[in-house]
Amino acid sequence: MSELPELNGWSIARHAGDRTPDKTQRLLNHASWDTFAAMGVVRRFAVAGLEEAARRGGRRRGLVIGAIDETGQEKAGEATAGVKRQYLGCAGRVANGINTVHLSYVREKTGHALIGARQWIPREHLEDPVKSLLMGLPLDLGFRTKGQLAIDICADAYADGIRFDFACGDEVYGNCTQLREFFEKRGQAYVLRVPSNFTLTLAAGTKMTCAEAVKALLKDKRRWEVRSAGSGSKGERWYAWAWLATASARHHLLVRRHLKTGDLAFHYCWVPDGQILTKTRLIRAAGLRWPIEEDFEFGKDCFGLDQCQARLYTAIARHAVLVMAALAICAVTAALVKDRTDTQAPPPVRADQPPPAEPGMIPLTIPEIKRLLAALTTRPLPRWLIIHWDAWTRRHQARSRWFHKRARLARDADIAQLN
Repeated sequence: MSELPELNGWSIARHAGDRTPDKTQRLLNHASWDTFAAMGVVRRFAVAGLEEAARRGGRRRGLVIGAIDETGQEKAGEATAGVKRQYLGCAGRVANGINTVHLSYVREKTGHALIGARQWIPREHLEDPVKSLLMGLPLDLGFRTKGQLAIDICADAYADGIRFDFACGDEVYGNCTQLREFFEKRGQAYVLRVPSNFTLTLAAGTKMTCAEAVKALLKDKRRWEVRSAGSGSKGERWYAWAWLATASARHHLLVRRHLKTGDLAFHYCWVPDGQILTKTRLIRAAGLRWPIEEDFEFGKDCFGLDQCQARLYTAIARHAVLVMAALAICAVTAALVKDRTDTQAPPPVRADQPPPAEPGMIPLTIPEIKRLLAALTTRPLPRWLIIHWDAWTRRHQARSRWFHKRARLARDADIAQLN
């Protein structure tokens, strides 16, 4: 939670007053602790804290969403577990890096935090025994798609007694038949994004893609209804919505249209018997998927989620657990003090309304709580330690440079022999 510009083993060790990064590196690589049991502790803490905040604030009737998404980290080289040229949302392009699937617990109008994670490992890494050994992949680790990893994460949450009103995710997860079947067997309602070519079986037995269904059945403007997808930092997020029945009484297609661009987003929905099924409820659920993006933003900007310099599978997972713990502490704190720290003036009701004399203050946010904690706990480093770390770093870099040059000499010799 410190205000360090880089959050890695070296910088954290120096900030903590250690003489070398050995302790922080040992914590990630060699110390004996159960990574996923620790993740369970973080999960139960976050859920219990957000539930308590909802109870205190009188928001217990708000929806509870399990939001699924993945985030990446760019990496150089080929030695890191799971590294591959692939599409990374953080980069917005195909790049060399790793991807991890996350689950976020979202309590409507209260707060949200990451509660589960599994790194995606390419099949070719698992099938190469040498590469698996060098990357520290567990012997019993099998190949799992991102949808299957989402099943594993949700199963862990269910084992802890955690329940969601809806599970939400983007096209990667909506397109996964196994994940949808898993949710339906568990009686878990879902609102999952699907691509435009996703095939539906309509009530009359006709099969159409989502795009074809919109063109054929939603030409009439009266079939669309403008509603908010929830409140954002700048106000209500308005879209046009329509929904279509399918051959199944419990499956529906919810379509969202952007009011300015006309871009369409398709949500395949399932609600089990005995649970409320209304368009309003589905729209609320669809609009509550975005907080996981905010969790990724906070996790990276505030706690170094994408600054892990570890290469081994277990070390990367442990780094994620520690980031999730820091995020959960700040998220629960922000939720518990939300009503006590919100002094904002009432929102405007007219476009020409003059500004208030006193705007008040927004409630304490996760980044601000992190900054306060860092400021209250930071102690200045002694001069001798600053000088020691400067010398240690330069010595380590000189050693690394020497070995790099030696490796290059061997490679140049091989090239000369080929020529």
